[in-house]
Amino acid sequence: MKKLFLSIITVSALALGAVNFTYAAPVNSSAETTLTNVSNISKIEVRGNVTLYISDASVDQIKVYNKYYSESAVVQNKNGVLNIASYGREKLVVWVSANDLRSVSAYDNAEVKSFGNLLKIEFNVDLHDNTSAKLNLDTYSVAISVSDFAKADLTGSANEFSLSREFAASVNNHNFKAEHFADNKVNFPADDMAGI
Repeated sequence: MKKLFLSIITVSALALGAVNFTYAAPVNSSAETTLTNVSNISKIEVRGNVTLYISDASVDQIKVYNKYYSESAVVQNKNGVLNIASYGREKLVVWVSANDLRSVSAYDNAEVKSFGNLLKIEFNVDLHDNTSAKLNLDTYSVAISVSDFAKADLTGSANEFSLSREFAASVNNHNFKAEHFADNKVNFPADDMAGI
């Protein structure tokens, strides 16, 4: 028994010695820009090669994790609509914290992800092209529109849930609970529409 115990300790020590521990590199603060001179963001439109993180906050703030001003990217807030666009090879990563965000529209190859749980009364998400969204929502009313080859992965709950989706789009709402659910299928083949 003593020999078995020593063998286990020896093997464990050798196995741990062969493992390389990797830690995340510290964020280069020179590649991060914080925009605090923004307010009343109610809608976000994102285009291009962008990963957008959204979260609730008491004060509106935008953090851009690239040197976007040198990458031909646009982050512009006008009349409550925040426009984010980048068509560079590398993803432009943006984190928007907003007090009264009500709508997000995404185009091209953009990704939208919630950072934490989004608590909303009403919320609209409109996905086009090859975009994707991974959202954790706690809303009274949510409307999700998924067209082209866009993908939505939803968790959380809503009282009213309206889903509009095209045939090639993908929606995973198995972990999303809704009291009232309306599913509008657009451009589905006739035999798929028969099962509605």
